[in-house]
Amino acid sequence: MTGYTMLRNGGAGNGGQTCMLRWSNRIRLTWLSFTLFIILVFFPLIAHYYLTTLDEADEAGKRIFGPRAGSELCEVKHVLDLCRIRESVSEELLQLEAKRQELNSEIAKLNLKIEACKKSIENAKQDLLQLKNVISQTEHSYKELMAQNQPKLSLPIRLLPEKDDAGLPPPKAQRSCRLHNCFDYSRCPLTSGFPVYVYDSDQFAFGSYLDPLVKQAFQATARANVYVTDNADIACLYVILVGEMQEPAVLRPADLEKQLSSLPHWRADGHNHVVLSLSRKSDTQNLLYNVSTGRAMVAQSTFYAAQYRPGFDLVVSPLVHAMSEPNFMEIPPQVPVKRKYLFTFQGEKIESLRSSLQEARSFEEEMEGDPPADYDDRIIATLKAVQDSKLDQVLVEFTCKNQPRPSLPTEWALCGEREDRLELLKLSTFALIITPGDPRLLVSSGCAARLFEALEVGAVPVVLGEHVQLPYQDVLQWSEAALVVPKPRVTEVHFLLRSLSDSDLLAMRRQGRFLWETYFSTTDSIFSTVLAVIRTRIQIPAAPIREEAAAEIPHRSGKAAGTDPNMADTGDLDLGPVETEPPYASPKYLRNFTLTVTDLYRSWNSAPGPFHLFPHTPFDPVLPSEAKFLGSGTGFRPIGGGAGGSGKEFQAALGGNVPREQFTVVMLTYEREEVLMNSLERLNGLPYLNKVVVVWNSPKLPSEDLVWPDIGVPIMVVRTEKNSLNNRFLPWNEIETEAILSIDDDAHLRHDEIMFGFRVWREARDRIVGFPGRYHAWDIPHQSWLYNSNYSCELSMVLTGAAFFHKYYAYLYSYVMPQAIRDMVDEYINCEDIAMNFLVSHITRKPPIKVTSRWTFRCPGCPQALSHDDSHFHERHKCINFFVKVYGYMPLLYTQFRVDSVLFKTRLPHDKTKCFKFI
Repeated sequence: MTGYTMLRNGGAGNGGQTCMLRWSNRIRLTWLSFTLFIILVFFPLIAHYYLTTLDEADEAGKRIFGPRAGSELCEVKHVLDLCRIRESVSEELLQLEAKRQELNSEIAKLNLKIEACKKSIENAKQDLLQLKNVISQTEHSYKELMAQNQPKLSLPIRLLPEKDDAGLPPPKAQRSCRLHNCFDYSRCPLTSGFPVYVYDSDQFAFGSYLDPLVKQAFQATARANVYVTDNADIACLYVILVGEMQEPAVLRPADLEKQLSSLPHWRADGHNHVVLSLSRKSDTQNLLYNVSTGRAMVAQSTFYAAQYRPGFDLVVSPLVHAMSEPNFMEIPPQVPVKRKYLFTFQGEKIESLRSSLQEARSFEEEMEGDPPADYDDRIIATLKAVQDSKLDQVLVEFTCKNQPRPSLPTEWALCGEREDRLELLKLSTFALIITPGDPRLLVSSGCAARLFEALEVGAVPVVLGEHVQLPYQDVLQWSEAALVVPKPRVTEVHFLLRSLSDSDLLAMRRQGRFLWETYFSTTDSIFSTVLAVIRTRIQIPAAPIREEAAAEIPHRSGKAAGTDPNMADTGDLDLGPVETEPPYASPKYLRNFTLTVTDLYRSWNSAPGPFHLFPHTPFDPVLPSEAKFLGSGTGFRPIGGGAGGSGKEFQAALGGNVPREQFTVVMLTYEREEVLMNSLERLNGLPYLNKVVVVWNSPKLPSEDLVWPDIGVPIMVVRTEKNSLNNRFLPWNEIETEAILSIDDDAHLRHDEIMFGFRVWREARDRIVGFPGRYHAWDIPHQSWLYNSNYSCELSMVLTGAAFFHKYYAYLYSYVMPQAIRDMVDEYINCEDIAMNFLVSHITRKPPIKVTSRWTFRCPGCPQALSHDDSHFHERHKCINFFVKVYGYMPLLYTQFRVDSVLFKTRLPHDKTKCFKFI
């Protein structure tokens, strides 16, 4: 330790020794560096010089390191061997390369065979899966049919009776005719389709006396009716028009009776014939009173009690609008409920009851017993007292200011012209209709005209006289549209009218408007109603609804479309089946011969009525009310519809009252091919999708090189005659399901959203169920309706750009809804969705159902749509106000109800997911 310290401190004893060590080390390093320099520099130089000298020797062949020619290298013996080896190796390499290419070509061929085999295997798997699905579907159908004990039957052989029909037993008297003894059912089998033969009145002598306007209107209606046939041999019913006559007195009853008997198919007694007399005037005489019509039915507006055969003859409404539809713009609105006058009556009775009976000899001859008491004097006194009391503003006039209209004996004559009477009725809450003084005159053209005019302008009819036979009384529930009061209760009429609430008044006015539009307004509605009443009486189902024949545009399908993961179902939100069944049509014809009303449900209480007056639908409208439908959908009720269970079981089965059902997508497009193709691809793999009907709304056909996606279900491209938004709702014959999903070509909906909407629609089949909600609002400053698209908790419309509805509404929209609405849709190229909401709300008196969506509804990258135009909303404002004028009131109803699913909000394991709830 001491020595180390001394060394560090440079001790004196060792100082000389240390200096010597340092000097010797420096000498060694210098010598070592010099030595290395000599070795590394000079030795290479010497070696290089030596080698160069050797290379420059005289004998050129002895040069080893110098450059040589290419051939000289091979002259060396051992190098020649290497060259031969190289050449042989090159040849072998060329041979190997050729073999490699040959093997590659064989491998490519084998790969193609492998791909073909894989494709064939895949096709075989698809065929096998389809066969399995078909087998499964057949097993389901068999189980359902066995469960209901309702196997499918073949149509029976058509039975045609003999021309003479000698087997029909004669009735005791003509007045005792009823269906069971005066109608030949053998000519009208259930499967006949109810063929009707209409005689050409011009071929008979009485045809020259017919009113030309009535005859022309009737002939036009008969040609367009679905039941009319030209083959008289197979006809179930025969119709002959005998009135209205221009000059009834010219043709004697005996002459008319003789001409009726000479009809080619009269068969001695006229069974299965309808003798029709349509009246346009209030003074139309009872043309068929003294005419023996045998077993033929009589349909006219005037009947005596001795003439009318209940359940056999028909009281028809007068023919006012012969050749044209009524002008909806001139019809007053149904609101406000209360009008200027509580009730009104204008009429004049020129002849007393006794004097009229004395003059009408033919009428008096048929009377038995003493004439009944005349209540007309009491009615006049009571109504005048109400008017003088000033309790309510009423208007009663029992003397016409001008010459009264001609009328039948004992009935009140109409005053003034039709336009003047309508103007007064527009100011009346109720319209009094006093029946003829003698109750044995069941109905007259004058009373029928008063009833028609009251319903037309929305004045609730109050009929004084319970004995009256109103038009189609055995099938229409008149208590929902009119008040029928016995004449002895005339003193209580004012109290009765004051006791009705505004809601009851509005309901009766709306129902009266519905009856007028549907059964009385035009020649077509009158003739169709006459046939429908007879067809319902003999229990023949209605013809299927009219369908639009689809002209398909050929197109080329490409490879199978992929599935957008954002659009397809995801794991715990899977609302579709495990395996999608192949497309199959809805069992919509299995109920045609079911005449029960066990599935009938109503919006309010009323007596049941016939339900086959309209063409057959899964839920036919019932006559007594505009808001009544037959039960939900097909009427085909398999036992055990719901599978129950939780999560996995719920997702694997559609469930509900109709376990197996599919829907059709109807997509309207106009020259947006790329947007359309993307929308179609998003439908790939959608459960329960039966078919996609693309309505090509452009006159320009799709591009020839356009490749349509293969989404696993048929895609029908339908050509339209013109560019019209009404084409969206045509009942195309290619639609084989009851459920229609109407969707725009730029709408984005997830598969689980569509499936959830489909489930909700199946529980509310008579309503529109969709995603985009809108509402209407009253503009107080301008006193008009507005269309509002702002987000709100309240709605009254669901746009059909993404909505489910029943196919029957497509038929009503296209062929039953007033043409004025469709014309406005074409004029503005707008508002077709609003029109559909008006129609459904008007029929059902229910608001639509909004289903909550959790995905962007509109395509963010699609081209600009018509709804982006500033004029779009102004046109929709105008549409709403125009539709209100056509319907006479605002049919849209507000709702705050919305359907959501907890599956959209609660993320649970796939096997733990519970059934959705309504919140």
